Amino acid sequence: MTTFSYSLFAKGGPVLWLLAGLGLVALVLFIERALFLHRGQIRSTEFLNGIKNLLAKGRLMEALTLCEETPGPVAGVVKAGLRHAGDDEQALRFAVQEAALAELPVLERRIGSLAAVAQIAPLLGLLGTLLGMIRTFWLFNQGGNYATPAVLAGGMWEALLTAAAGLAVAIPVHLARHFLSGRVRSLVHDMEWVGNDLMRYLLRDYRGGPEREKNDHAPIGS
Repeated sequence: MTTFSYSLFAKGGPVLWLLAGLGLVALVLFIERALFLHRGQIRSTEFLNGIKNLLAKGRLMEALTLCEETPGPVAGVVKAGLRHAGDDEQALRFAVQEAALAELPVLERRIGSLAAVAQIAPLLGLLGTLLGMIRTFWLFNQGGNYATPAVLAGGMWEALLTAAAGLAVAIPVHLARHFLSGRVRSLVHDMEWVGNDLMRYLLRDYRGGPEREKNDHAPIGS
């Protein structure tokens, strides 16, 4: 970092350093959440088709193993449905919905912290602005008729720098929060679609498959 940048931080006062630390925390939170949500995003259609193919061949344990090895909330919802594949419709639906609800807080974790940073940063910037103006008027009062612009500039620097820093932190953090919220909504949509499609398959095709095959091979007139 250059000497000019250090001098700016020095002129901004303690509030500017606090805003810099807050921005760094927000950056770490965003990177962690973005990587986590990226790992959880899978091709839901292809994954569910693979599960259906395994179930059609009677390989339920392999399907459960595939869910265990696949990251993300979609695989968790499918695994919950497969574990209750033999239950009645109400129990199956409850298991799938419960699994989806359990995944939701994991997806939304720390996004609220980013929202808090985006709300607090402008307030800290305003606080720095007020402190800078108070400093300016205090120096003006102390200097009396001999107060010079160089003496008063310190408070004005603090006021302007903290106001700008508050907005510089809040704006990208707002955008980051909206981006992550969009990723969460996409994953929730995938969970809902996969859960409904899996339940339809388990109730209509998977359970009816062995019975239809038995009827197809039964002797005529039996």
